Amino acid sequence: MNLNDASLIERATTPRNSQRESFKESAADGYPLAGSTWRHPRTDLERPVVIINAATSVRCRHYSRFADYLFANGFDVITYDYRGIGESRLGSLRGFKASWSDWGTRDFEAILRRAQREFPGQPIDVVGHSFGGCAAGLAASGAVIRRIVTVGAQFAYWRDYAAAGRWQMFAKWHVVMPLVTALCGYFPGKRLGWLEDTPAGVVRDWSTPTPRYETRPSGRALADLPFSRVKAQILAISITDDPFGTVPAIERLLGYFANSERTHLRIAPQDIGEKQVGHFAFFRSEYQDRLWPIALAWLQNGQLAPDTLGISPNLRFNTPPRS
Repeated sequence: MNLNDASLIERATTPRNSQRESFKESAADGYPLAGSTWRHPRTDLERPVVIINAATSVRCRHYSRFADYLFANGFDVITYDYRGIGESRLGSLRGFKASWSDWGTRDFEAILRRAQREFPGQPIDVVGHSFGGCAAGLAASGAVIRRIVTVGAQFAYWRDYAAAGRWQMFAKWHVVMPLVTALCGYFPGKRLGWLEDTPAGVVRDWSTPTPRYETRPSGRALADLPFSRVKAQILAISITDDPFGTVPAIERLLGYFANSERTHLRIAPQDIGEKQVGHFAFFRSEYQDRLWPIALAWLQNGQLAPDTLGISPNLRFNTPPRS
């Protein structure tokens, strides 16, 4: 099975008893973003609201079942599509301007501000899948985030790909994808069955030969990057058969969150009785009883349950003490 195949993305539908409401939110530059909110009828200042940041070119509906799960366990929840994706796509992507930075600094920032406005006084948490974990560090308002759970979150830096398939992945994502994008003016991923259609700027960021935020101007320290604003409790979950989410890849991103408390939990499919899980499957409803409680416990308590499966590799940086 191709672990990158779009067929592994669950096409979630909304159950009849769901509390989901659709919304439109304008980013600072006026771009209209579409999303959904799961809101409890009574305000509770102790109840956290969770924003779910999607992976690159994955529609937010893929996370609807997970949002239902969080809602059923006492959270308010927000999901949304980045500009140019899903319900936030306005038309043809040929010539459409959007980048990873736009998705983080503009789109996630807009949703973070919406959470503060719609749920004033409530704690704000974030769940980030793949690029969604990077986006969590790009918002100007990142200091308001209390806790973060990332799943397979990394920069798609080719040198960090799993060694067994590195060159095949390099050819697919760093040669074929940008070539097709150059020909079409955008990446027609949906037609190819890889991902959703993707703006050219996002493809450029993905296929660049160095990690996106290691191309910073000379002399600019990590502490000067947006990630430093985040002072959250971060749990980074990785799966051992995820070819993107290797230990170096996960910890490369964690290194940018220099002012956050960081924990890396690495889980093997065999730990949960599976042969493979890969990069996309964590959010499929079949893992509600085996994987989702790990994220839930962290969002509830900021720590792993004593019986949590998996191992925590030694981080290659010091975790700052919490004030």
